[in-house]
Amino acid sequence: MRVVLDTNVLVSALLGESSLPAELVARWRQGRLTLLTADPQLDELARVTRYPKIRARLKPALAGRLVNDLREIAEIVEKLPVIDASPDPYDNYLLSIAAGGGADYLVTGDKSHLLAPDSHGGTKIVSVRSFLALTGRLQ
Repeated sequence: MRVVLDTNVLVSALLGESSLPAELVARWRQGRLTLLTADPQLDELARVTRYPKIRARLKPALAGRLVNDLREIAEIVEKLPVIDASPDPYDNYLLSIAAGGGADYLVTGDKSHLLAPDSHGGTKIVSVRSFLALTGRLQ
């Protein structure tokens, strides 16, 4: 299963080790899903984890480890198609990663923009809770 996790999901996983987003990251680390990412997301993750309100709650080493693991273990999508489909233009790169990497799912916490359509191309757009329910964690 090929999955794109929105940056907000990755940050939430770092902030709550027993959270549902953390369970998704654990599944990826266990090899239970293929996580797709690209340089724009890695840059955003590095930038967001330096925000003062995030740094106050997060050890920098955890954020650095996640970025390094993404670079080493995740599948880096090199060729990103140009997509202009999200009401929030800053989310288009996530749709590009999904399209360029042939993602089955884009998992997000962005209720107002990305979750509004339930799919883009062949990629289903779902919340963390919905993804875990669909893949057997929540019944």
